[in-house]
Amino acid sequence: MHRFSLDPSVSATDVGRSSPCSGVAALSVAACAAITDHMSVPIVHHPAYCASLPANHRFPMDKFRAVAALIEAEGLLGEGRFYKPRAAPFDWVALAHDPVYVDQVFSTNVPKAVAREIGFDIRPDIAARARYATGGTVLTGYLALEHGIACNTAGGSHHARWKQGAGFCVFNDVAVAIRVMQADGVISRALVIDLDVHQGDGTADIFRHCDSVVTFSMHARKNYPVRKVPSNHDIELPDGASDNSYLAHLAARTTEVLKRARPDIVFYNAGVDPYKEDRLGRLALSRAGLLQRDELVIQTVRQAGIPLAGVLGGGYSEDIDELADRHVTLHRAALACAKNQPTVQRTTGHVQTG
Repeated sequence: MHRFSLDPSVSATDVGRSSPCSGVAALSVAACAAITDHMSVPIVHHPAYCASLPANHRFPMDKFRAVAALIEAEGLLGEGRFYKPRAAPFDWVALAHDPVYVDQVFSTNVPKAVAREIGFDIRPDIAARARYATGGTVLTGYLALEHGIACNTAGGSHHARWKQGAGFCVFNDVAVAIRVMQADGVISRALVIDLDVHQGDGTADIFRHCDSVVTFSMHARKNYPVRKVPSNHDIELPDGASDNSYLAHLAARTTEVLKRARPDIVFYNAGVDPYKEDRLGRLALSRAGLLQRDELVIQTVRQAGIPLAGVLGGGYSEDIDELADRHVTLHRAALACAKNQPTVQRTTGHVQTG
């Protein structure tokens, strides 16, 4: 079977810090024993996450640079630097997307109609950004298997469907990561918890006929996309839903979904657009509510002994500093949880507590 582990020809400086294990198997579940570093969370970032867009574009591209700068300023990097991903190669991306579309993006020859659905033209830097963000989520998934929890500073492009991208999403990085890890044999089952304010229609589309991946989306009923693709579990909230009702719905469903899914890993889309002042949200969470939400998901998953890979998701504001601060809620909550998480033991690809 062809393995999709990180390319052994890529140096440690290209893919990030060295692993407790060596060689190609460094990021393989079966190759590692116990990982006991509970005081830091691996965080993945690449400068290519930030591409150029026209002034006043609705997509706040500069937030990725600002998120990384804030993480460094707050000292959230345990060993002082980010894990740096490689750009996702064609074979990885084509596991979750139509190869014709993947080729169009790689060659920057995307049809105008598709580019309009995505929300911007696919130039070389935009294509590179999509590949690096996808590679970052793949790396985040493998690091979560090693450390119990890991976070990307991008990712969560959940509107990209099998056939094409849409809604500011070029490649569905979470879907690609799951497919790569399944092809590599390091996981069998996965759960996607998507708490972006917009429904995860692309992820639902890609996995609609897949029994090994469970999708859970909690979102604003009247927000984009107009035509939603049913997830395995959907919670549609009315406009203006605030902290108490939101957290009650989430708490009631998360444990149940986790038990039914029986995942080897959870990918968590921590979009911050449910915030009451977000430009494209229709919900009314406070900043405290966003923090409680992230803590609830992370603690529930980690207390079950399941690795969690966190991705950034959506968030929209003209105030990039405020938006970055909102997004870093995920990384703060992950670090707080990691200080108390159980030891991760691995033998045959399943995570156990010990």
